[in-house]
Amino acid sequence: MARLHEMTALEIAASIGAREVSVEEVALYFLERIGRLDGSLRSFIRTVPERAVAAAVALDRRLAGEVSARRAGGLFGVPFAVKDNICTRGIPTTCASRILESFVPPYDATVVRRMYEAGLVLLGKTNMDEFAMGSSCENSAFFETRNPWNLETVPGGSSGGSAAAVAAGLVPFALGSDTGGSVRQPAALCGIVGLKPTYGAVSRYGLVAFASSLDQIGPLTRDVADCAAVMNVIAGHDEMDSTSAPLPSRDYSARLGADIRGIRVGVPREYMGEGAEPGVRSCVRDALGVLEDLGAVVEECALPHTEYALSAYYLIAPAEASSNLARYDGVRYGLREDAAEVHQMYERTRRRGFGPEVKRRIMLGTYALSSGYYDAYYLKALKVRTLVKRDFDIAFEKYDVLVGPTSPTVAFPIGSKTGDPVKMYLSDVFSVPVNLAGVPAISVPCGLHDGLPVGLQMIGRPFEEDFLLMVAHAYEQAAGTSRLRPRMVSEG
Repeated sequence: MARLHEMTALEIAASIGAREVSVEEVALYFLERIGRLDGSLRSFIRTVPERAVAAAVALDRRLAGEVSARRAGGLFGVPFAVKDNICTRGIPTTCASRILESFVPPYDATVVRRMYEAGLVLLGKTNMDEFAMGSSCENSAFFETRNPWNLETVPGGSSGGSAAAVAAGLVPFALGSDTGGSVRQPAALCGIVGLKPTYGAVSRYGLVAFASSLDQIGPLTRDVADCAAVMNVIAGHDEMDSTSAPLPSRDYSARLGADIRGIRVGVPREYMGEGAEPGVRSCVRDALGVLEDLGAVVEECALPHTEYALSAYYLIAPAEASSNLARYDGVRYGLREDAAEVHQMYERTRRRGFGPEVKRRIMLGTYALSSGYYDAYYLKALKVRTLVKRDFDIAFEKYDVLVGPTSPTVAFPIGSKTGDPVKMYLSDVFSVPVNLAGVPAISVPCGLHDGLPVGLQMIGRPFEEDFLLMVAHAYEQAAGTSRLRPRMVSEG
């Protein structure tokens, strides 16, 4: 059988459509690979082999009944994985937290349902920072995930399990969630593509809430074409989500391959300063040179309120988390530690159920919302958020896309930042402004520094993911960086 783990999702779908390989054979191939290699990575919290094989057999029957792969969907038969904060009916959804260790949702998230309807096969749920709070995948209540480029380094977070699994070729693509960079930052550190869509472009129904005004589900893929294909499945209005934008469906693949000559690229000076490692800045400058060679007009620009964005984010997100996580009280679902008095039951349940980072953010958010501090902290942070969004609005009056580093560093050693939360939070310095503004952004690989991947972040106008994907694809094809793979992939 072909080395399926070296193929893109679209290439696998084409092979299935041509009857070169069956859906069942593909599912079994990746399940075997997960069983053989994930012991060192620990990217999956659980796999669902029996369900996956049963679904694959059913899809093969559909193909045998002359249902063409093209008619059934562009990714028909392809396996995928989802971050463990996206609800899956009948499969535990833990958010990598003890408090939800035994929670089994009675319904599927909209993105999962749409995957099933398009004929895709779920292989399992991936590890993450607990309740999506973290930048390294070290905050999981169960185990840390490692980076396939170097097993002594982190894969990024909070969607680290999804990113590591895709980068290692354990699954063709995966879904993650992005509240302050949790799709893009691990994509950058693992050398793959990660897209945070515009807020409202992809349904959040069935995504366990961290910060409801910031959360967004997005794809992690091997290349940009796969990313566009996944968006074709998951994007679009959903009546089950009140924040879902009522926009017509579109083909996110339609503009791939178009000429980008003449587009205006802005490079925020705030993203290219001392906050980023020299090796990261060097890779980004090389990428800007590629864009210029393609005919783009590249100029320096300003996002002047960037320096305040991280502070605002770490008030707004914890405040929303404080409200959202209040539902985990030991009464309705999840962990329950019995006690004589109800307040003791709450205390015991949350002490045992929540990890240190989740507790830290709940306390910070509760403090920011408390009487006497609301105006000084939370309200002021909301005003800063408005200024950050205004920076992007002004920039997009002149520029078609903004470009800079995704992460200020490459993957860092496991344990090197866990003792300093502020140092860890700085990993998101270039990604959180995008969430505050609600605009789309994509990370694509742009080279290696010290043998580890560097991510190039491209930021677009609201709901112009198709344009953003077009630019990212043009760069990817010219630079050839999507062909970079960790040794784990090349050695099989």
